[in-house]
Amino acid sequence: MKKIILFLILTSTNAFSQSSSYWQQKVDYKMNVVMDVKTYQYKGTQELVYTNNSQDTLKKVFYHLYNNAFQPGSEMDMRLQNVKDPDGRMVDKIKVDDKTTRNESRIAKLKPNEIGFLHVSNFKQDGVSTTVKEIETILEVTLSKPILPGTSTVFSLDFNGQVPVQIRRSGRNNKEGIELSMSQWYPKMAEFDFEGWHAEQYVAREFHGVWGNFDVKITIDKNYILGSTGYLQNPNEIGYNYQDSGIIVKTPKKQKTLTWHFVAPNVHDFTWAADKNYIHDVVQVPNSATLHFLYKNNPKIIENWKKAQPVTVKTMEFYNKIVGNYPYQQYSIIQGGDGGMEYAMCTLILGEGDLDGLIGVITHEMGHSWFQHVLASNESKNSWMDEGFTSFIEDLAYNEFANKKAENPFEGSYKTYVKLVESGKEQPLTTHADRYDENRSYSIASYVKGELFLTQLQYIIGKENLMKTVKQFYSEFKFKHPTPNDIKRTAERVSGANLDWFLTDWTKTLNTIDYAIKGISEDGNSTKISLQRIGRTPMPIDLLVEYTDGTKESFYIPLRMMSFEKENPTPQIKRTVVKDWTWGNPNYEFTIEKSRTSIKKITIDTLGFMADVKKENNSYEIK
Repeated sequence: MKKIILFLILTSTNAFSQSSSYWQQKVDYKMNVVMDVKTYQYKGTQELVYTNNSQDTLKKVFYHLYNNAFQPGSEMDMRLQNVKDPDGRMVDKIKVDDKTTRNESRIAKLKPNEIGFLHVSNFKQDGVSTTVKEIETILEVTLSKPILPGTSTVFSLDFNGQVPVQIRRSGRNNKEGIELSMSQWYPKMAEFDFEGWHAEQYVAREFHGVWGNFDVKITIDKNYILGSTGYLQNPNEIGYNYQDSGIIVKTPKKQKTLTWHFVAPNVHDFTWAADKNYIHDVVQVPNSATLHFLYKNNPKIIENWKKAQPVTVKTMEFYNKIVGNYPYQQYSIIQGGDGGMEYAMCTLILGEGDLDGLIGVITHEMGHSWFQHVLASNESKNSWMDEGFTSFIEDLAYNEFANKKAENPFEGSYKTYVKLVESGKEQPLTTHADRYDENRSYSIASYVKGELFLTQLQYIIGKENLMKTVKQFYSEFKFKHPTPNDIKRTAERVSGANLDWFLTDWTKTLNTIDYAIKGISEDGNSTKISLQRIGRTPMPIDLLVEYTDGTKESFYIPLRMMSFEKENPTPQIKRTVVKDWTWGNPNYEFTIEKSRTSIKKITIDTLGFMADVKKENNSYEIK
């Protein structure tokens, strides 16, 4: 018995949120593709209705041809050969002698029948032949007629491609035996927004796309089972009968191929995977999406995939609660990646390994559905917004389901960030994802410092205001490609605080947070506490004083440039708000009406949410 994905037909869509000051382009794809599973080559046609909602008259458009990166000598290959710490999945370790090894690019060794390629022909605009130029992974189109503001045009083209041996994300026959992982496989319109065209070569990692609707027909050998973005339209036409959690294959004996027809509304990508030996399980999230699990019929992994399913249900419910409702009617977890990568309505992941690893990658990749495939910030320019915010809710989910909850579930991220700072290899978060000096610097910046952007907001404006910010940000900016300024402005609207200083210091500079307790001095029955700001980045200060009689008292020092006082994060402890601290003066003093001898210890930020890079000077103990 073979089972396939059953996708529910969409009954409602989320409209684009437009206003007089906001616009974005729109695309509607119709594609027909035929896959030859013997040669791993495919041919297709594409019709695309492109709507220009900008104020610009467009004389050119650009498409991405991602598969062309997987060829010897490509820019991706050259980057791989020259970066200090190449992605281990993309290189082979070659032994030089007993003590040394060298990295050898896997792309550089691809043979003609192993490379990836994607070529376009017969390009027309509204039926008129149009000039195109293929520049590696970009197709530059000089239009036969300009696209005026507020108008639409129809592009039609033929394309042919070859699926590369899987090296990174997309490809064939990965190390777990998945036959086809089809991500970034079609001519994909580049994004044009208020910043202009985003038509960069595919060098390393991230993507950016135009919102629109997809209507895709895939013809493939009848023995293959597909998982995909979108909703299956023709289960009866291709000879299937519904039964319980799956579908029984009843393909006519003489029929060699099947055509799978999917529609995907209001997405910016379309991905699919195919294998002859997928198991398919269906699980319903209460009052939310249907989950589809596709994984190899491998006895070694079946138990883990079954156990991961109820955890995935709980995780989607949790994300719906803390961020906002997942807007689509299905989400698919498909064994087919080289680690894990998020796509519209689905993820491709590795399926072997232990249960905790499987749950971990599902928890992270599914979190991207909110921050990348609904909000969809530009993850090439601002990868920290996507990866970091996803890591944030991932860690919240882990803590929510843990037997013993941590007071600070992000503690490990703080330590990793400090190590990067100490290494001297940190680069600003404004660095393009492809252009970090080292992959490690990119990863820590995007996943860790991006996550700490939100935890710093928690420290600055309070946990309640932060969680309100996350929900409001999602509600206001879903389907809008938000920018860093948008999350900052949302936090300002929620809290009333001025936060431009924080956005600037945390994302555009390498400024760090470093506060110290310089000392204390007694003046009669009162004690003067002296503090110092050593790092360039200012912060409000939570300070705890512990007394020898076992009592505690907290003091809050507002930051003048914020024009804000946050709620007491430890309401069980009496708090006193003292005078504010200016940025211009790195030194600060205040007095408490206690004698020095009654003080046991003074600590800055006992909860550990401020990303101070030198914790050792944050406490002062009297012995």
